[in-house]
Amino acid sequence: MSPTSRRSFLKGTLAATAVTAWSSQSWSQVAGANSDVRVGVIGFNGQGRTHLAKLRKIPGVRIVALCDADHQVLYREKAAAEKLGESVQTCTDVRELLANPDIDAVTTATPNHWHALITIWACQAGKDVYVEKPVSHNVWEGRQMVNAARKYGRIVQTGTQSRSSKAIAQAIGFLRSGQLGRPLLARGLCYKRRQTLGRVNGAQPIPISVNYDLWCGPAPKSSLKRYRLHYDWHWFWETGNGDLGNQGIHQMDIARWALGYNYLPPRVASLGGRFGYVDDGQTPNTQLAMYYYQPAPILFEVRGLPASRSATEMPTYAGTEIGVIIHCEGGHLQILANEAFAYDSTGKLLQHFAATNDHKQDHFANFIQSVRDHKPETLHAEILEGHLSSSLCHLGNISYRLGHTEERGEIQEKLSDEPATRETFARMVEHLGANEINPAAEPALVGPWLKFDADREQFLNHSRANALLTRDYRRPFEVPKVNWL
Repeated sequence: MSPTSRRSFLKGTLAATAVTAWSSQSWSQVAGANSDVRVGVIGFNGQGRTHLAKLRKIPGVRIVALCDADHQVLYREKAAAEKLGESVQTCTDVRELLANPDIDAVTTATPNHWHALITIWACQAGKDVYVEKPVSHNVWEGRQMVNAARKYGRIVQTGTQSRSSKAIAQAIGFLRSGQLGRPLLARGLCYKRRQTLGRVNGAQPIPISVNYDLWCGPAPKSSLKRYRLHYDWHWFWETGNGDLGNQGIHQMDIARWALGYNYLPPRVASLGGRFGYVDDGQTPNTQLAMYYYQPAPILFEVRGLPASRSATEMPTYAGTEIGVIIHCEGGHLQILANEAFAYDSTGKLLQHFAATNDHKQDHFANFIQSVRDHKPETLHAEILEGHLSSSLCHLGNISYRLGHTEERGEIQEKLSDEPATRETFARMVEHLGANEINPAAEPALVGPWLKFDADREQFLNHSRANALLTRDYRRPFEVPKVNWL
């Protein structure tokens, strides 16, 4: 099936699946249709606290259950809920929460390696889901999440909140009107300062408040080789996806949305490294990922080092640290988290698409309204969108992880046929130089060009790359294969 026919097919079946799954139930049986929507929140040591705050602002929503593998975090939020007059179930094992028939929907902001399993289990338990970005830890998981939403007729929203920004939607409408001419290239920028993690001497103690078996879940139950269990899991492949999958997923999603790519690219490569650090982290702090869509490719940059060794500020490109630049024949579009700017080819501002209200609040409200109506087609970031954007991050990381070190000249020779990529790489080298990184002592890791079959979601003739599309799962936390159609 071609990418175009696949897109048309999925668009048509999205609404049809929900109708089929719910046709035998009366409207009064639809969760939340005539009463409060009862929500369980899973994981709230970080972004999950935003979930709690946003949900509490929505009329007709009741938080009825809390789950976290860290009982110190759990008791903290239970106490906060009780002060607000909320009566909540608490548990450290998500299976206990999902077994509760009095929960209509769940939201989850656990570490990435838990996202898919929680979502699929919740769909199987008849609950709707709001799942944080990236929706998956690998490509295969994301497809199973899409299949589960379809098979069980569930509402599944992705936590890419910019999809609920009216300003960005207007800017993309402006782009598609042709007023800037044909799009030529999209640049995603994630210039976000990241400090070194340091280096530990052997395994570190697990915090006594954490049920580590449950925290690890589908991932290997490895010894802790970093100072902090929480948050720093982002920079280890067993649990995280680096800044490409942490912050960069937002900009990756906006770039794909702006260009209208509802399928994965035919070719991808990535290069970079963890420069300037002597620490235990595994993911790159400097990365260039290249997605050769046609007619307009996407180039994505990650930089975790400041503008220079002596600087505190981050570098910028076209005045942007974190955002998306769409280069067009007649100018460019700069898209930030909740606003955008259109410029002509001389740099003159044509239009400012100003931030409107609270797009993050709107994103949760959109989820709850879709739960009430049971209309997945009204979601701003339905799980298929989340799967595709998350998979772009995974594909770039796969190429990087298969890479080997090369000298600067060798890299430039490989990029000789791609002027925009060559220019981007030159700026990356310049930035490393400003941070006094010696390319001879710390050469870049250069991943292979990988050809990808978007319909099968498999690499062509590359067994090592295909092995990284999924992972080995730890019993009893295997992510199930979900057959749909």
